[in-house]
Amino acid sequence: MKPKSFKGMPCSIAGALEAIGDRWTLLLIRDLSVGLHRYDDLRTSTGIPAATLATRLKHLLEYGIIERVRYQERPPRDEYRLTLKGQDLWKVIVALREWGDRWDATGLGVPPVEMVDSETGHPLILELVDAETGQAISCDRAQLRPGPVADGVTRQIFN
Repeated sequence: MKPKSFKGMPCSIAGALEAIGDRWTLLLIRDLSVGLHRYDDLRTSTGIPAATLATRLKHLLEYGIIERVRYQERPPRDEYRLTLKGQDLWKVIVALREWGDRWDATGLGVPPVEMVDSETGHPLILELVDAETGQAISCDRAQLRPGPVADGVTRQIFN
């Protein structure tokens, strides 16, 4: 059964989910973010079936999240690289890792991977930051409001 499309839905989250696709895709973005670029490496790292990997890579290419780069001419071989659009998904991957660590999603009791400052070794976390002042803002101060192109339903939800 083909999943419902979110195309045309006036919601940035729905649009992002349409572009990302599914959980396999997030694992591929994770691996591409840490330097895996070749088909076989992606398949080995994730355990994804070959047909599923081919479909997901095609989807990511169509959405401009990855690009195919030739690394060998004979025989022709390509690898996959995140575009700037794809690289910008790192925050999503970091947020999912932090949530998984906090709620022990692996069941291991400790995080399998840590994010640290390369200079100090101190742990890093995602944070909401005021775009004008650069100051960190707590989640309880964050508020959503209708944007300039919000439809009537969205305006009703937030008013």
